[in-house]
Amino acid sequence: MASKFAYQLEPEKFILSHGLDGEWTAEPAIKMSGAKIISGTAVAKSIREELRNEVTAMGKQLADFVPGLRIVQVGGREDSNVYIRMKIKAATEIGIDAVHVQLPRSITEVELLDKINDLNEDPRVHGIIVQMPLDCDTTIDSHRITDAVSPEKDVDGLHTVNEGRLAIGDLGGFLPCTPWGCLELIRRSGVEIAGARAVVLGRSKIVGTPAAELLKWANATVTVCHSKTRNLEEITRSADILVVGIGVAEMVKGSWIKPGAVVIDCGINVKPDATKASGSKLVGDVDYAEALQVAGHLTPVPGGVGPMTVAMLMKNTVRSAARFLERLATNQWALQTLPLKPLRPVPSDIVIARAQKPKDIAVLAKEIGLEAREVSLYGNKKAKISLSVLERLKDKEAGHYVVVAGMTPTPLGEGKTTTLMGLVQALGAHKLRNTMAALRQPSQGPTFGIKGGAAGGGYAQVIPMEEFNLHLTGDIHAVSAANNLLAAQLDTRIFHENTQKDKALYDRLVPAIKGLRKFSPIQLRRLQKLGITKTDPNTLTEEEYGPFARLDIDPETIMWERVVDINDRYLRTITVGQSPTEKGITRETRFSISVASEIMAVLALSRSLEDMKQRLADMVVAFDKRGKPVTADDLGVTGALAVLLKDALEPNLMQSLEGTPVLVHAGPFANIAHGCNSIIADEVGLKLVGKDGFVCTEAGFGSDIGMEKFCNIKCRTSGRKPNAMVLVATVRAIKMHGGGAPVTPGAPLNKQYTEENLELVQKGLPNLLQHIENGKAFGMPVVVSLNAHSADTPAEHELVKKAALEAGAFAAVVSTHWADGGAGAVELADAVIRACEQGNQFRLLYDLELPLVDKMNKIATTMYGAGKVVLSPAAEEKIKRLTDAGFGNLPICMSKVSGSFTGDAKIKGAPKGFTLDVEDVYVSAGAGFVVAMCGEVTKMPGLPTRPAIYDIDLNTETGQIEGLF
Repeated sequence: MASKFAYQLEPEKFILSHGLDGEWTAEPAIKMSGAKIISGTAVAKSIREELRNEVTAMGKQLADFVPGLRIVQVGGREDSNVYIRMKIKAATEIGIDAVHVQLPRSITEVELLDKINDLNEDPRVHGIIVQMPLDCDTTIDSHRITDAVSPEKDVDGLHTVNEGRLAIGDLGGFLPCTPWGCLELIRRSGVEIAGARAVVLGRSKIVGTPAAELLKWANATVTVCHSKTRNLEEITRSADILVVGIGVAEMVKGSWIKPGAVVIDCGINVKPDATKASGSKLVGDVDYAEALQVAGHLTPVPGGVGPMTVAMLMKNTVRSAARFLERLATNQWALQTLPLKPLRPVPSDIVIARAQKPKDIAVLAKEIGLEAREVSLYGNKKAKISLSVLERLKDKEAGHYVVVAGMTPTPLGEGKTTTLMGLVQALGAHKLRNTMAALRQPSQGPTFGIKGGAAGGGYAQVIPMEEFNLHLTGDIHAVSAANNLLAAQLDTRIFHENTQKDKALYDRLVPAIKGLRKFSPIQLRRLQKLGITKTDPNTLTEEEYGPFARLDIDPETIMWERVVDINDRYLRTITVGQSPTEKGITRETRFSISVASEIMAVLALSRSLEDMKQRLADMVVAFDKRGKPVTADDLGVTGALAVLLKDALEPNLMQSLEGTPVLVHAGPFANIAHGCNSIIADEVGLKLVGKDGFVCTEAGFGSDIGMEKFCNIKCRTSGRKPNAMVLVATVRAIKMHGGGAPVTPGAPLNKQYTEENLELVQKGLPNLLQHIENGKAFGMPVVVSLNAHSADTPAEHELVKKAALEAGAFAAVVSTHWADGGAGAVELADAVIRACEQGNQFRLLYDLELPLVDKMNKIATTMYGAGKVVLSPAAEEKIKRLTDAGFGNLPICMSKVSGSFTGDAKIKGAPKGFTLDVEDVYVSAGAGFVVAMCGEVTKMPGLPTRPAIYDIDLNTETGQIEGLF
């Protein structure tokens, strides 16, 4: 270059820049004898330093957090490789995890779209760019590919959505990198953009058009020129700012440029140059030597716009990562609630439910912070939530945990689920707190029997109630299939062991397939358990065939039963094996209802797929003839059970009448099991609501049964500490425990319950007060919610509230959520919020190291008011067997009647010092507890004389279910 074009550095001079983020920065300007050179290399370096500081701060905000960039390339063009290496180098310098995703030239459009979709759904990826051009053998629509990238990860700024946002002046999306880099360089020239005349040469989608939009929204007066523009030189000479991106080497001459103008050259072209070793050099679309004499500011090529393109790409990636962190830290949901218009008189539950149109479940899922990849839609009213959400939110602080329990109920129930739904509607829709209900899935048995559904009632319900109360997403059917597969394998194994000798049995268990004989993984575990270290089936001795092939199950000890999800009294005792093909090997057994299966308890207590699989393996189905437990793993069925239950482990998402989220998952019996929804559903909810939110769950029956097991079994397993307990009571139930007439489903209530009777209320209060003591025994503040009925009187309410507070309840309120929805439970919600603000003093009732009988006594004396537990001889013998087998350190699941603190449902009130008889004991080893049977508890309900099936019908014209509640 001639000496007259030499330049001098004056580092004391600076160019001020006002960025899109609102911050001013200062960069050294390079002063020329002609134009000032705007060094994109220097500016890009400064930007990278700023971004590196931002990424470091992100890592402090969230441990181990790193912004993720994926660069997708089809084929292997070397010019593309050069650009990719530049991007990866810049990303590495900043601290971005940049990965080059190189795909073969043979890839199809469908395969490429699938790959992009995987990246869209990967929470570790915050930016995606597809390197163009696509070097492929097949026909691929490049526009379709760029639009397949999620707009939220489109750090190239090429998605139609981001282009559209720019077009309307919404600069909150991702800006295209090269035009954004140009704008940054113009700003750093110090030239005022607002009011300036800007001319853009070229109208390409990548540079010209978006550059013109950016200048326009920076308040320049913009003209776009292209190949059809007349008087091009005249127009360019009028420009205060000239942006050139036409792809023609050195087309713009000095005579085209207004003296003192800012010239941004976006071109990059190869021009022959014999003086270079390579024989060529890079030039722009502007004749650099001529422009240097006329322009006020000029970008060089290379070293001008090119480095800025990469820098702005990095800036977009860091911006995307920052938005991800912001979403992660945001505690308040953008929840759109559904308005209620309560009618008087209150219509039936089904009429109320159908009058409210639910939100699309995908919309609700997005509102509460779920990503699309974490939601599997079952139609548009229910969905399953992937367990991967727990990994994504593992570092997020959990919300408040509230358990809703009840006093000893009447046969009609006291509205525990209704209260729970009213509470979450009040917290979520009226107090505007992130709130999640977590419910059990109801069995179909009661739905077609007499009790009805379990969706709540009145204006405090889960919707759609028909889907909630029937199949939902098939979890109970999956439990039934898994349970019965295990039962089939159990009886089949007994049959084959009784009809074959050791060698024949062994050969059939480990057959040669295409000449190759090998043990399956579950058979290798069986060998390990036996202490046999061999892995080659051909090396076992005849003495080892028997121990491996024979479980020697004692039929008298079999604890596993088949299940079905309907009430069927004729399955309470059956005989299996009566076909002649079973060769006289029969035994007496029975069916239980599906929710009584231990597998349902396993589902509810599992913390992950791996944990569920181990619990399934540990389930004890019987004992062998030497008194040792026989497990599902011994029967070789663990993997098959896990496969059947894989999807069932994912919780189900529904909604309340007011559009707040509801998780529905698992439904174990509350007497022979622990009677609570799943740990996984609660964990998902606690993470989604965040530290200031609430997850409200319920425990079956009264606090003496469901709440005790919620604490001693469920919370012991999960490690969670509930913040408060809501105790649901009714004047009706208190009167019953005060000596009121029997309450019978289907029969009119005695006038004692429909007229004011303060004496009966006073006499029945001890039952309520014992339940308050039960909550306090676990260190929880107890909020009494008096579920109002139309026959109640203010005096009765005041008497109950006064007694509850005197007994140590944190608060006692009257709730009208059945008639008024969430608005009727606002006072309850306020009390729960205050209770959760107290320091968490939760504690368990007993240590696992205590002997089994001591744990039973601790529960009975503290929760029921009993004097002591008395074991039957059979129970004593089984406790010894279970203790010897290593089950003595498990928690206790007391199985007793729900209508009384005692083992006799006819005894009401709150008796003290009575004897509690334990008739039988067995282990649910997979679930992880020992069941103590306090009297006979049927696990298979029967249908009444007039079951609900008489009223249930399908309207074939509308497709609607009729007669359901």
